[in-house]
Amino acid sequence: MRAKIAKKLARNPAAAKGAERALRQIRWLVPGMVAATTLLVFLPALQNEFLAWDDEDLLLKNSRYRGLGEAELRWMFTTFHFGHYQPLTWMTFGLDYLLWGMDPFGYHLTNLLLHSANAVLFYFLALRLLALALSPSAAPQEALALRLGAGVAALLFSIHPLRAESVAWVTERRDVLSAFFFLGALCSYLQVAASSQSPQRKLAWLGGTLLVYSFSLLSKGAGMTLPVVLVVLDVYPLRRLGGGPGKWFGPEARKVWWEKAPFLVLGLAAAVVAALAQYESGAMLSMERHGLIPRLAQAVFGLAFYLWKTVIPLGLSPLYEIPQHVQLWDWPILLSGVIVLTVSAGLVMMRRLWPAGLATWICYAAILAPTLGAAQSGPQFVADRYSYLSCMGWAILAGAGLYRGWRASRMRPRGRLVFPAVAGVVAIGLAGLAVLTWRQAQVWRNTETLWRYAVSATPESSGAHYNLALLVEARGKSDEAEQHYRQALEINPAYMRAHNNLGVMLAKQNRLAEAIEHYNKVVKIDPSSAEAHNNLGNALFRRGELDEAVRHYREAVRSDPEYVKAYNGLGIALTNKGNLEEAIASFRMAFDIDPNYASAYLNLGNVLAGRGELEAAMSYYRRALQIEPKLAAAHQALGRILALQGRRGEAIQHMEEALRIMRATPGQP
Repeated sequence: MRAKIAKKLARNPAAAKGAERALRQIRWLVPGMVAATTLLVFLPALQNEFLAWDDEDLLLKNSRYRGLGEAELRWMFTTFHFGHYQPLTWMTFGLDYLLWGMDPFGYHLTNLLLHSANAVLFYFLALRLLALALSPSAAPQEALALRLGAGVAALLFSIHPLRAESVAWVTERRDVLSAFFFLGALCSYLQVAASSQSPQRKLAWLGGTLLVYSFSLLSKGAGMTLPVVLVVLDVYPLRRLGGGPGKWFGPEARKVWWEKAPFLVLGLAAAVVAALAQYESGAMLSMERHGLIPRLAQAVFGLAFYLWKTVIPLGLSPLYEIPQHVQLWDWPILLSGVIVLTVSAGLVMMRRLWPAGLATWICYAAILAPTLGAAQSGPQFVADRYSYLSCMGWAILAGAGLYRGWRASRMRPRGRLVFPAVAGVVAIGLAGLAVLTWRQAQVWRNTETLWRYAVSATPESSGAHYNLALLVEARGKSDEAEQHYRQALEINPAYMRAHNNLGVMLAKQNRLAEAIEHYNKVVKIDPSSAEAHNNLGNALFRRGELDEAVRHYREAVRSDPEYVKAYNGLGIALTNKGNLEEAIASFRMAFDIDPNYASAYLNLGNVLAGRGELEAAMSYYRRALQIEPKLAAAHQALGRILALQGRRGEAIQHMEEALRIMRATPGQP
């Protein structure tokens, strides 16, 4: 076929010259267009805020990453904060802070620039892999078509809606940063494998590849499976392994295998560190909570899910929650199993005719493997962000298909009419992806848009309803919050946080019987829940059931010996029972654990004042006000004692301050 094309070009030198001229013009135009299109499609992300979903704990409440000084860098390289080891990602956040302060625009801009850089890197990777796999002729027209195929592949990767979560959510900076170095390592490795390289240059490229790979792992451990990908590339399209006698374990093949040893060591180390980080954060689910059968079902479902969503990216959600009951014979799992087995068997049978298909499938499964439930952390069954690296191969196959279509069209009389139609369909498809991604990026605009979208996209997600309930409750919409709490509990009756938070909200509304019912459900599910016992104690105390209140406060401090609120509540209940010495000991225990817990000083002052120890009581009131100057109850109590002592000026001053605070903050005692 290539010979026929060459003959046609020889008969038409004008066409050949035109192709050469076009090739020179698009050499950098195509990657430039890829970057520009990616930036344009994700522009809405620059208006996004920080979210009260990981962003808040990771960035807003955490000051330790803010800067690049010695203290900040030491923390970045030694912390497992929020279940990840990601020192290079922390460094980019530190740089963002130095440049932008806490303006979310700058953080989103960094995410977007990194993703656009990834799109360009992916373009050059696709171009190189397509050239190796398709062996185009030296004709300018073929080189031009190859670059256009790589450009389409890069756009299918970069502007796909599945990328929105990684790009539009600041927390997932680790995805785009680790992918940047992962892609860089792949591009570098292709230089290692180039047959024209001298041994010294090969060694230099191998060292560079290893260094870049380590940067990927220091950004996020997701790239731990790179050694598998490198072996697959060595088989196809590099053909350094396999294909004949001695090609798997002969002298030359052994050199190729040994090249992977340092990558394997780094990958295994990253896997251990990632698992340790998740374990220490408490995010990793035990086999009791997420058993073997659900994990197998999750693996099968995940392999089919990302493939399906790549083809039809509709109904995407920020949270695909682990179902309450997962069985291998559930129809979504069975259907996924059929898809996985069919694709696997088909590609194995076609491996000689279409080796690219099997190579892509193996890389896809290998990159996904750490997220398929074997070491499950978090509530997600699958997540859009896990497709960032794993689905790149499908985009390259699409680019190869476009190139083959162009080459086939050159050999058929009607091909010149058919191919423009195919190219038009591809253009329409890319435009459709761009529109979907533009909209998906706006889902992450703020916490409310996120969770309102999530409950509409996945109404079966108890976590989505719970998070929306938290948000609307904080905004004073208690009726709507109650509705979503109850929906979360209807989906998952054992959702302890939903029971607990609904109980707290009901208690604020003086619906104590209902609140106690929900607290009791938490205690039944987890008898060691200190928070639930403390909340039960509070509700029972308000109902005058002092003995039961004391019992639950004691259970709370038994479960968590450093739970200062429970010590404080226990002290108040004991005071009301007349057990003053034990109450005093409980208050002292509270501020021994937390010297800045103002309520314990206030309540101890009240006990001492009631016993006539006015000077001691005043010292504790003053200590409470040092910690919390706007504690109205402490001002009132101190004012009363000062009035009794005839120090009316000071007494009036404290009483007026108490009134001013209560007017400014209604509801404060």
